[in-house]
Amino acid sequence: MAHTKSALKRLKTSTKARLRHKSRNSELSTVEKKFRAAIESSELTLAEELYNSLVAKFDKAVKAGTIHGNKASRKKSRLTLALNTAKASKK
Repeated sequence: MAHTKSALKRLKTSTKARLRHKSRNSELSTVEKKFRAAIESSELTLAEELYNSLVAKFDKAVKAGTIHGNKASRKKSRLTLALNTAKASKK
């Protein structure tokens, strides 16, 4: 347990930040699962909508410092590849 006043304050702020980051990560995970499920069930219009919202959410998470920029870029790249592959197989 922290002893100094500044350490106690830092403990409080880091706890709040951890909960914010946990919430955002959970939301990203949930939407990504829905996106992958839409691709599996060949619902491409829904998948495209979810893809657009996912890209925006990843960018916001990077801006807020929740995830690293490279991780967001990697995820977006893989999601784009999955969407494009699904579109190509649909034709």
